[in-house]
Amino acid sequence: MINIERIRRNVITIGASAGGVEALSFLFSLLPRDVPAAIAIVLHRSPVFESRLPSVLARRTRLRVVEPADGEPFELGAIYAAPRDQHLVLEDGVVRLSRGPKEHRTRPAIDPLFRSAAEAYGERVVGVLLSGFGDDGVPGLIEIKKAGGLSIVQDPKEALHASMPCTAIRDDDVDAVMKLGDLAAALVDLANGEMLDVKPPEARAAS
Repeated sequence: MINIERIRRNVITIGASAGGVEALSFLFSLLPRDVPAAIAIVLHRSPVFESRLPSVLARRTRLRVVEPADGEPFELGAIYAAPRDQHLVLEDGVVRLSRGPKEHRTRPAIDPLFRSAAEAYGERVVGVLLSGFGDDGVPGLIEIKKAGGLSIVQDPKEALHASMPCTAIRDDDVDAVMKLGDLAAALVDLANGEMLDVKPPEARAAS
């Protein structure tokens, strides 16, 4: 059982790399238009080639998907995607963009988003790590947990590339390992302050 405190976990931060477009598109297609959460995502992207990520994701979701400007309000009911070659970080109520040093050899990187969300929003944060290579996002998930938030990873057996979810399961005491179909419903419930009855991560990974 998670979120036994019935906290409204309405700041959702998501990181992905290889295989992430497919995972994000499917996940967002399952979210209702009135989801009571603000969502920020980082997908590893080329710093040179324009991928038109917001328009790609917008085809599958009823939510507003934007590449925010620096200082834009961070509002419920929208998805904020990190622009290419810029870190996306959260402050209280606003989105900030930064061309700070690359992390894990990439910009945008997942860890800056997760760390900043933990600092700004604490226990309201849900950190989600989807398909991808490497370990970007794992230290950030640990920071989210330290701040009282929750960490969830995509079931490695479902992910197109399982490295990032598997590393998080190995290195972090994640709260849940979920398939995308279950994750969408879980995020809505958490945003509404509901408890979730989930199997321990070890049990799900072995099933």
